[in-house]
Amino acid sequence: MSIARRLTPVLFAPALLLSACGLNSVPTAEEAAKARWADVQNEYQRRADLVPNLVNTVKGYAKQEKDVLTEVTEARARATGVNVSADDLDNPEKLKRFGEAQGALSQSLGRLLVVTENYPDLKSNQNFLALQSQLEGTENRITIARRDYNEAVQAYNTRIRTFPDAIGAKVFYGAKPMATFEATAPNAQTAPTVTF
Repeated sequence: MSIARRLTPVLFAPALLLSACGLNSVPTAEEAAKARWADVQNEYQRRADLVPNLVNTVKGYAKQEKDVLTEVTEARARATGVNVSADDLDNPEKLKRFGEAQGALSQSLGRLLVVTENYPDLKSNQNFLALQSQLEGTENRITIARRDYNEAVQAYNTRIRTFPDAIGAKVFYGAKPMATFEATAPNAQTAPTVTF
């Protein structure tokens, strides 16, 4: 038997062991989680772009509700002022501040939508109805994007903590768990009451 034939198993054994240590799966899972975070930011940006149009449409019909519109505009400004990059995903405090700003905007938008129930003229305006529908769709997209991000973070965090990927995650990447997106609005677990 030649030396090359005897060395072949010895040379392939380390490669096989390394492939089982998460050398490819850990960065793949990390990038998937970062991509899902980009989706969350994309949906929040879509909402931030949509809100000024919604506010301007409502202003034309609801001058008496100026306070609510001002609150929405201010909440939008605060929400777009807090940014979280993919590098900040292991910083729960920064994610919490981001979530709080977005939650405040969601609450303001909810109050704005209640205004429309009180003023039938607003409801009859086709532009407002179209924007309201887009806003509702955007809120649904945000919910889905946050859920997808949390699932990707769970997969990544599980991968870097379980054998054998945990070895490669710690040795080669110094991987740290990512933070999930959590509700920050007060009483977020309680469904809102709608009364007419």
